[in-house]
Amino acid sequence: MARTFDESTRRNIAELCSAFARLAPADAAPTLKRAAVAIALTESDDGNGTAFLLTRRSARLRAHSAQWALPGGRCDAGETQAEAALRELHEELGMALSDRDVLGMLDDYPTRSGYLVTPVVVWAGANAAIVPNPDEVASVHRIGLDAIELEDAFSFVTIPESSRRVIRFRLGGQHIHAPTAALIYQFREVLAGRNTRVADLEQPVFAWK
Repeated sequence: MARTFDESTRRNIAELCSAFARLAPADAAPTLKRAAVAIALTESDDGNGTAFLLTRRSARLRAHSAQWALPGGRCDAGETQAEAALRELHEELGMALSDRDVLGMLDDYPTRSGYLVTPVVVWAGANAAIVPNPDEVASVHRIGLDAIELEDAFSFVTIPESSRRVIRFRLGGQHIHAPTAALIYQFREVLAGRNTRVADLEQPVFAWK
């Protein structure tokens, strides 16, 4: 489904996020560190649609180096998830947005590495300058929403180490895994008006640390 990058799309996605019945796994929160990521919506590369920003993490980072990720990181003391997502978006990509640009939040996702990640959907605008921080970001990519709405964009496999399904997002000739794939998948479902849960979707073993 084509989604032009305009005010009508912004309102539509804000309404879908508002209608989404967000669940927060409160029982997991005391043992997990809080983190937030931004699903930052902007204009697609060809100028004909809406896209979100996906980064390739710097190979110099100590944790999860060179992996695909949404902009984000750990919440500082006293920060809300939305504040953390906006701060990380500014630190990683140089984008200065405010709480007025927040369209909504999706479900918290507990990771194997000990974090409870909150996805925050934000409207970045068409003209927001993107200046990647080379210490954290190797590259930035605009992924059109039509790409995640394809029937074969996501697949599920099993692994001997877990009874839970591993989710994969196909991007070009490679696969992106959870937590990033799970968060993108839930956003795809929200865009379709479905309250699909993703906390039970598994990460590959290499992401457990």
